Amino acid sequence: MTTIKIDRPQSSAGLTFPPRPAPSVRGVAAAVIMLGLLAAAIWSTIELRINVASFIDSADNAGRFIRRMVPLDFPPAGELLGLIGQTLSIVLLATLLGVVLSIPVALLAAWNTTTGNGVRVVSRGVIVLARAIPDLILAIFFMRVFGLGALPGVIAMGLHSVGMVGKLYADAIESLDNGPQEAIRAAGGGRLQQITAGILVPLTPQIIATALHRFDINLRTSVLLGYVGVGGIGLAMADSLRSLNYRRGMALAFAVLVLCIAVELLSGALRTAILAQTGSSGGRTSWSDRLTRRIAGVGDRGSVAAGARERLSPPWDGARQGRFGGIAVFVMLIVAAFIGSGIRPTDLVAGIGKVIPTMGFFLPPGGWDIIDDIAAQMLMTIQIGLAATLLGAILAIPVGILAARNVVGNRVVATCLRVFIVIVRGIPELIVAIIFVVISGLGGVAGTMALTIGAVGLLGKLVADSLEETDTAAQDALRASGATRLQVFFGATLRQALPAFVAHLMYLLDVNIRSATLLGIVGAGGIGFLLLNAARVLEFPVVTTILLFILATVLIVEALAVFVRKAVR
Repeated sequence: MTTIKIDRPQSSAGLTFPPRPAPSVRGVAAAVIMLGLLAAAIWSTIELRINVASFIDSADNAGRFIRRMVPLDFPPAGELLGLIGQTLSIVLLATLLGVVLSIPVALLAAWNTTTGNGVRVVSRGVIVLARAIPDLILAIFFMRVFGLGALPGVIAMGLHSVGMVGKLYADAIESLDNGPQEAIRAAGGGRLQQITAGILVPLTPQIIATALHRFDINLRTSVLLGYVGVGGIGLAMADSLRSLNYRRGMALAFAVLVLCIAVELLSGALRTAILAQTGSSGGRTSWSDRLTRRIAGVGDRGSVAAGARERLSPPWDGARQGRFGGIAVFVMLIVAAFIGSGIRPTDLVAGIGKVIPTMGFFLPPGGWDIIDDIAAQMLMTIQIGLAATLLGAILAIPVGILAARNVVGNRVVATCLRVFIVIVRGIPELIVAIIFVVISGLGGVAGTMALTIGAVGLLGKLVADSLEETDTAAQDALRASGATRLQVFFGATLRQALPAFVAHLMYLLDVNIRSATLLGIVGAGGIGFLLLNAARVLEFPVVTTILLFILATVLIVEALAVFVRKAVR
């Protein structure tokens, strides 16, 4: 028998290592895309003239702005609470509409619940289109249909929410265990029973958690939509800033900031509590069950005896009381939201008939005589998104690393940075953009810096979470072999999290491009300025042309992001 000897690469110590796999075509293409985006981001930063000298020159403007905004001029308490109540009512109804529309769309978009591939493709297309069309454009359209007020904002944010909420719901449905659904089918259950008991019931925690997250996003969006006439605190703030009443405008902006941070903290706590009660709880009873038993004086043996009795209805235990109370509170909030928003059913009925005629105002696309200006502003929008992603990554990655509890030995430091990230995430980019417009003037610098600060909150959290989710076995192995903390971080922790970092950067770029298309309405550079002006002078065909530019850009960026994320998995 002939023995074939295969030579393996060896280190200087004589240890044998397996040969490295050859890089895939997809991996090489993803690396080229990332390098190209990096070069474009550096070029965009230089082209927009974002440098230290620019900020030094703007120092005097910052001082004058601070003197003009202090002392803050808050409206009377009753008026301020009324504005906050109207804003929360609009946001709650918009989020509810988005969830109600997203559930059937997600069921049709998921491969394990759809009726066919054609329906699935169409449903996925609806989700992508809902994400691609800015909610500002939807608000402008529905303002024409329903007039000024809360209703156009509710419908615009509700439809736009389908893009994010529908996608997350569809992905969650596809990842569910099909066992319960198949068991119901085997027992003779109908399709509605399979979907209700086998899909929606297990998905309820995810449905609620996603809705709470979308509520946070819609709250920030409502401030932006105030610039086109949607009611609430955003409209009052826009009116004050247009009249250069900075004391009142920034007082309302501060109220929005506090409201956003409070909602972010509350919804985050609720999401954590809801998701903690999923199947990962290991069958442990909830604190409400234990409290109910303790009040009733029933110990463990009493619980067993009670469980052994035959019941014709579920026990009225703490969990059931909590569910009933939660549903009752939610219904009361919905009723209060309808009252607080001032929406009347007659307005909805009267406007439905105007939808088709209003679409005629936007078609066919127009404004070809200013196509060069539109293209130039779209290029600036892309530059703002690229530069903000680069600068945001430079600031956010160190913050995210120091906020990871498994990286930083000092828990106080990690906790403080986590709190800092939450606060930054609560600041709407529009408010930051307004401040930078006043300080640095009109143009792309203001928009870039606003999105850069927003990236610290978004990317910082994603980076910290990715580091904390890494496998600790490799870290422990290096630590046991005598490696230093820095060696463990670079050799094990960071190496595992790098693919997630790349995916997060592409997601941040996607978010920044979308946001940059809208910040122009306050003079922060980009296509938003032309968009708002065209809507104000009723040049709706120009609005359609701008929308086509935005759609093309967003879809290209999203396609690149999807390709890179798949390549680095």
